[in-house]
Amino acid sequence: MYGEQPRMMRMEIVPLPALRDNYIWLQREGKECVVVDPGDPAPVRAYLAEHALELVGILVTHRHNDHIGGIPALLEDRPVPVYGPPSIAVVSHAVREGDTLQVPGAQLRVWAVPGHTEEHIAYLGEDFVFCGDTIFSAGCGRILGTASAAEFHASLTRLASLPGHTRLYCTHEYTLANLRFAAMVEPENAARAAYATRCTGLREQGLPTVPALLEAELAINPFLRTAEPAIQASVSQHAGQEMQSPPAVFAALRAWKDIA
Repeated sequence: MYGEQPRMMRMEIVPLPALRDNYIWLQREGKECVVVDPGDPAPVRAYLAEHALELVGILVTHRHNDHIGGIPALLEDRPVPVYGPPSIAVVSHAVREGDTLQVPGAQLRVWAVPGHTEEHIAYLGEDFVFCGDTIFSAGCGRILGTASAAEFHASLTRLASLPGHTRLYCTHEYTLANLRFAAMVEPENAARAAYATRCTGLREQGLPTVPALLEAELAINPFLRTAEPAIQASVSQHAGQEMQSPPAVFAALRAWKDIA
């Protein structure tokens, strides 16, 4: 399914479908690899065995069980460092805003991106980011725990400041559902309509719609477009009051999505 390992070592990021709609991301170079948010040990074990890989670390973005539930079983197979927020019990190597760590093929920077949960972090490579449940293609995560809409909007704004060619490795296949909501919010967005056609084709072939390119998300993702007049008008109409402040528009948009 994933092709032959190239003769020359190069970094590769592989999606491992898990649970109902999760992706566990496996980053490898040569015969070493790390996995990101392994909620289920089975696909990780299968890929390691099939490709004779050595797991050397686990990265965690936040505390939810569909992101950490497979870690105890993987540690039984091989004790490796588990990097993540310090508040998560299974984490052995706590990382925080501004930290860096070396993994096979890349050096990663840690960003605090609270919103989906208060402890949520992201791992940034040179042209990619493991963003967990902070941002999805055409959407974003729910606001849970003690996190606030204002914090979430700030986290998304920060991610949106990355170069347009940045690949967003989110952890759920929510794209088509998110695009249906985006069509309600901004029905005249031609870029969104074209993107929906492309993503529908990918899913019909059984292929992931992610990673997403940030430049595409800036054109189609309503949660990154809260400063756009069309989004503000749509949200204002739905809320029954005029809204122009991007943080307020984001909060109302997220609440709308929660009940849509």
